[in-house]
Amino acid sequence: MTQKTALHAEHDALGASFTDFGGWDMPLKYASELAEHQAVREAAGLFDISHMGEIWIEGPAAAEFLNYALVGNLAAVKVGKAKYTMIVNAAGGIIDDLIVYRRGETTFLVVANAGNAPTVAADLSERAANFEVEVRDASAETSMIALQGPAAEGILLTQVAAESASIVTDMPYYAADDITVAGIDVLLARTGYTGEDGFELYVSNDDAVALWRALLAAGEGSGLIPAGLAARDSLRLEAGMPLYGNELGLETTPYDAGLGPIVSLKKEGDFVGRAALEEAKAAGMSRRLVGLKGLGRRAGRTGYAVLKDGAEIGVVTSGQPSPTLGYPVVMAYVDAEYAEPGTALDVDLRGKPQPFEVVALPFYKREK
Repeated sequence: MTQKTALHAEHDALGASFTDFGGWDMPLKYASELAEHQAVREAAGLFDISHMGEIWIEGPAAAEFLNYALVGNLAAVKVGKAKYTMIVNAAGGIIDDLIVYRRGETTFLVVANAGNAPTVAADLSERAANFEVEVRDASAETSMIALQGPAAEGILLTQVAAESASIVTDMPYYAADDITVAGIDVLLARTGYTGEDGFELYVSNDDAVALWRALLAAGEGSGLIPAGLAARDSLRLEAGMPLYGNELGLETTPYDAGLGPIVSLKKEGDFVGRAALEEAKAAGMSRRLVGLKGLGRRAGRTGYAVLKDGAEIGVVTSGQPSPTLGYPVVMAYVDAEYAEPGTALDVDLRGKPQPFEVVALPFYKREK
């Protein structure tokens, strides 16, 4: 059965068209995905991302447990900060990529992708058997709203008390704090998945509609508009951010995806997948995740073959025309020998090879 977020009726009233994503009926776009994309790059967009999973880890051994259950060194994360990490299986295959917030010495919040959230919660519960921790899946009772774009901070400041303004303005990237927004208690984070500055607001389902409406009203004069999954996908692709199911999956290790630095092989003790990841690192990468810039007008799409002199040497994982840059962009896995920026390759667009060039990721980086 397809699930709906607490904001589903709001999206319907705003004229959204919907799509299934990870078992959730989510807004794909409201009017124009191009306008929504541009709003986030130039002003601000408001996203409902309540389909994401929220799993609380609490107890004396919380840090030790997460160091065992995940690939990163979570024990080194300071209270109030966050870390991008992954949960892998014994073979090193990626079950999901995660953001973990340390909310206290013995309290962490693990945020999982929508379709993977039940699996992540179940795996964490199973891995917790020998640790003094409680694993609590709060996904069903939690909503999550993302306010993204250069105007995001200014819009948010209109909805917080003057004495709390510094929580917003002084919050660094990959951090979180409790705050009251529009009279509603939220957990405010600054991570993002668009390549722009912005915030995520974690709130109870009961308060989600009031918060959504308050933020939309507050941003009306600043160019804020609601944005759907289509814009979210084009924004994250320009920013070179991987998507589970496209760039990441059970057949992929963090090293394949160019994310080896998030694996902490130096942390003390064993962790799930350590032996396989040590082996993968020692063996080196036979394939690499790269960015490809289209030299023509047509875009490569997921599953299209990447060619060198007519021979298949890779596959497209994500691709579309870049609204910001004005040319097609692609993320693809290619044989490691063809991963150097500047390498000329082709993408097979339904039998017609089109020229692309390997470029460094991300395709787009905001000016700070």
